[in-house]
Amino acid sequence: MEYLHTMVRVSDLDASLHFYCDLLGLEEVNRKESEKGRFTLVFLATPNDRPRAEAEKSPMVELTYNWDPETYTGGRNFGHLAYRVDDIYALCDKLQSAGVTINRPPRDGHMAFVRSPDGISIELLQKGDALEPQEPWASMSNTGEW
Repeated sequence: MEYLHTMVRVSDLDASLHFYCDLLGLEEVNRKESEKGRFTLVFLATPNDRPRAEAEKSPMVELTYNWDPETYTGGRNFGHLAYRVDDIYALCDKLQSAGVTINRPPRDGHMAFVRSPDGISIELLQKGDALEPQEPWASMSNTGEW
């Protein structure tokens, strides 16, 4: 398993970039804007981590700015931790066998979400290309929030 990023929802992107970049000293590594999804993602890294962040897409902080105003309650401003895994199906099977609910199953062979015992959302991403869809994951529905 490999740590990727931590996502934090922000209500004011400029103020957040000022805090994280100008005050804390993080640097913007990548930015993605989605007109269709109505959001902006800004990935930040420390100056020391920047070469690795550019090459491997980790370790970073992901600031997510949703263009439509939203009041974040219940920890929604802290989005999720993300980890790259060698075999998403094997890990999801291991977690499910241990009683962990797979909130967003890896139907696409690429991404799944689970929650920690404290309710922190954890994103699991398949290393390399997505695996071929397979059962029981391909037809499994989402459970709860992720």
